[in-house]
Amino acid sequence: MLNFNEKIIFNKLFIDVTKFLLLISLSLSLIIWVVQAVNFLDYISEDGHGLKTYFSITLLNFPKIFTRILPFSIFIAIFYILNKYEVKNELIIYWNIGIKKIKFINNLIIFSILLLFFQLFFKTFLVPNSLDLSRDYIRNSNIDFFPNLIKEKKFIDSVKNLTIFVESKNRNGELKNIYLKDQLNNKKSQIIYAKKGKFLFRDNSNFLILNDGSFIDIANQKITSFAFKKTEIDLSKYLTKTTTFPKVQEVQTNHLINCLYNLYLNKNFRSSSSFLHCSKESQDDIKEEIFKRIVKPFFIPALVLIASLIILFNKDHFNYSKIQYMLFFIGFFILVISEISARYITYNTTQIIFLVLPVIIFLVSYLYLLFKLRTKL
Repeated sequence: MLNFNEKIIFNKLFIDVTKFLLLISLSLSLIIWVVQAVNFLDYISEDGHGLKTYFSITLLNFPKIFTRILPFSIFIAIFYILNKYEVKNELIIYWNIGIKKIKFINNLIIFSILLLFFQLFFKTFLVPNSLDLSRDYIRNSNIDFFPNLIKEKKFIDSVKNLTIFVESKNRNGELKNIYLKDQLNNKKSQIIYAKKGKFLFRDNSNFLILNDGSFIDIANQKITSFAFKKTEIDLSKYLTKTTTFPKVQEVQTNHLINCLYNLYLNKNFRSSSSFLHCSKESQDDIKEEIFKRIVKPFFIPALVLIASLIILFNKDHFNYSKIQYMLFFIGFFILVISEISARYITYNTTQIIFLVLPVIIFLVSYLYLLFKLRTKL
């Protein structure tokens, strides 16, 4: 149980850390988000998606950026606040009124476990859902992206298996001298030419109405053609090149785990298109993604503990600055290890090592803490 003084001190500590953590994590995430948002302009300039789709995609990618930056922000927040307390002589006051260093760090560890569960929730649930919703926005926007896609006197190949050329387009959306090439498969393609055309939105789908033109079918090195006065093409079957199957990062965590279970333990399981990415060829990507979502957050308590070791030394220590740099370097090194370890989780020889690495780092750091505290008694 905490006494009155301890409650006040620890409440102040958690509030200070949380404020600085939010400040640095949101600031860094916002900077990265703005940079990435500029890259997403391709959805407007090349794929013809509207502004609503653009802003939806960029906003839905923010949770992914936030979770990537969070472990680093946690380490920096703990490290900065404890150094700030030391410089302002707050820590020495805490020790003098009876606060135990081990209890102080244990409360920070409890705080880190709360952050761990927060990160797990984001990584395993919120981020995949937000990315999947972002992909849905792209899919759904295909019902109206064609009118925005067309540029005068420019070949457009952003649509999968389709090339479009329009000589002119007026304010009413009327098109003149339209050329389309539809690559139906490796051996068959279709070329359509029309003097006039116009987009028509009907039944939640876009149609291209063409007048005074001709079809040219090319199949097995044979060419056939016929003219038409008027025809319409359903554009709902066409997707932009960016609109493909969901990436592994967008698949629900329980689906990924179920996929690995079936691939390794279910001998009767057969890969199918109904389960995206679930195949022997993609199992390494699935392993890496599961590691990022479930194992990487467990580095957070280790990072908090490393940052907390600074309280074992005071600012009057002759090597205090060197100790600060050393602890910061160790924390940064652990962050780098947590990032690159996901790539090596696919190797059978290193799987167990990287799975238990966060626990090993935490236990070694905690044992060092106990040793230092005991030698100072």
